[in-house]
Amino acid sequence: MNILLGKRLKELREEKHYTQKELAKKLHLNPVTYLHYEKDQREPPLALLAELAIFYGVSTDYLLGLKDY
Repeated sequence: MNILLGKRLKELREEKHYTQKELAKKLHLNPVTYLHYEKDQREPPLALLAELAIFYGVSTDYLLGLKDY
C-alpha cells in the first residue's frame, strides 16, 4: 500500500475545509469507506483516484507520492 496517499488525501481535504463526511457525500461514498482511504486501510479504485486528482487539481502521481507537486 502507498503510505503517502492517505496523508495527502487528508491534507488536501483539510485545505478545502471539508469534513470526511462532507467529502464522502460529495463523492457519493460511504463515509467509512473514505475514512479507510485516509487511514491507508484501503486503496481507492483507479476511477476514484482520478476523480480525486481532478477534484483537488493535482496529479495522480502527487496523490500516490510519486511527485511532490
